[in-house]
Amino acid sequence: MKMNPEAYGKIAVIGVSGDASKYGHRIFRELLNAGYPVNGVNPKGGFVLGRHIYKNLEDLEPRPDLVITVIPPEATEKIVEQCNKLGIKTIWMQPGSESPKAEKKALEYGIRAVTACFMVKEGLW
Repeated sequence: MKMNPEAYGKIAVIGVSGDASKYGHRIFRELLNAGYPVNGVNPKGGFVLGRHIYKNLEDLEPRPDLVITVIPPEATEKIVEQCNKLGIKTIWMQPGSESPKAEKKALEYGIRAVTACFMVKEGLW
């Protein structure tokens, strides 16, 4: 069942790639196509699908309400730290980006951490 694209507020996808075969690209593209209010983050910056890609989470204004990680587990652990610092209270760790350490840290910080495929949950895949 598809949700209302506005239900989660502003979304940031961490790990957006210019490579159309990568999940970071596919997730970003499908969220855009479905009308979700989404921004992309990748340390390389640049543009993907005609959209400005931010180099880090701190550059996003206003702050996202939800962060979706499509990055290695060690990088997700750093994103949890950033979410805590920036007051972001929900992080969705795509399969392969989660780790017990990231989940534990999120719990300690009072951040809601979901470890499942956002796209499947939303009925987009």
